[in-house]
Amino acid sequence: MGTLEGRTALVTGASRGIGLAIAQSLVERGARVVVTARKPEALEEAVRELGGADVAVAVAGNAADAEHRAAAVRTAIDTFGSLDMLVGNVGINPLYGPLVDLPLDGFRKILDTNVVSTLGLVQEAWRAWMAEHGGSVLVVASVAGLKASPMIGAYGVSKAALVNLVTQLAVELGPKVRVNAVAPAVVRTRFATALYEGREAEAAAQYPVGRLGEPADVGEAAAYLLGDGAGWVTGQTLVLDGGALSRGPA
Repeated sequence: MGTLEGRTALVTGASRGIGLAIAQSLVERGARVVVTARKPEALEEAVRELGGADVAVAVAGNAADAEHRAAAVRTAIDTFGSLDMLVGNVGINPLYGPLVDLPLDGFRKILDTNVVSTLGLVQEAWRAWMAEHGGSVLVVASVAGLKASPMIGAYGVSKAALVNLVTQLAVELGPKVRVNAVAPAVVRTRFATALYEGREAEAAAQYPVGRLGEPADVGEAAAYLLGDGAGWVTGQTLVLDGGALSRGPA
């Protein structure tokens, strides 16, 4: 896959789960990372896990806050001298139920956090560094955005929007910046616990590989798409689902 030595990444939603695993995969290949999340204590622990202040710096805040996004981008450039890779991993899913019954204010909050803040982050990185120096962007979407997602439809709509956002940005920002996405199915994280807790064997049976995803599965795919080995890949969404979509309906 090659080295990422000397490069800097900003990874949002990186205090645990998929975001932390992506940051770990990048650090293992020589990158320095700026990690963001809402809770300072969890971020401090993430920095320790990643190897300390020589390779990782935390910026706590809300991804929906424009000032926080600007501060995170500035921190990457000021601390490590560049911003070569950007990972938009922030996502919320506070609503459960049919779309026709959902409160619209809650729906707007999902779109604002999952979609609008992601575009805002890309805009910030583009203006501050990538327009002049280039780079690569990865967005964490979901298989929920590729098909109907009963009872979590608002989340699915937001992830479908991210898939198309990646396509649009890949065209607009090329050739300076490559933009891709990963679309995981159920990964063993705290965020996804409700989808498998108490019935993990049943949940895993739907995947031809015979298991749920692990955060490291996403981390490894992300490192590939962000690195030079994927230099001719842009505008794509890599499905990480253990073969479930290939199997089709039961």
